[in-house]
Amino acid sequence: MKDFPEFVKRANNRIGTAQQNTADIEGCCYEGADGSQMAFWTCRADRASKPHQHDFDEYMVVVSGRYVAMLDGKQHLLGPGNELFIPRGTEQSGRCSAGTRPIHAFGGTRIRHDDTPASGRKKAAT
Repeated sequence: MKDFPEFVKRANNRIGTAQQNTADIEGCCYEGADGSQMAFWTCRADRASKPHQHDFDEYMVVVSGRYVAMLDGKQHLLGPGNELFIPRGTEQSGRCSAGTRPIHAFGGTRIRHDDTPASGRKKAAT
């Protein structure tokens, strides 16, 4: 598949630009009863994410493309089928190439659909 199915990308599940650590990628969010969330991202161009941390654990898997994750200064190269667990409080950033489609599972509320900053996201200390 070259893209996520249309039902995954429904407009009411879209992630607003204020909720993104990577400029102009497309994302949709789904929520669990416990407040955990899953985000399906599509990178249309080569992009890099801002350094940040979360107050909860995160899990990601790359569906297609290439993702380079930086966790506490250590590089992790991910391709299709590769998984990564990111413990809460870990400083993270990343780079993705055009066509990359990762899925992220957050152990807390990362995305707010009203586009206000999520409590689980904070900028990394500089």
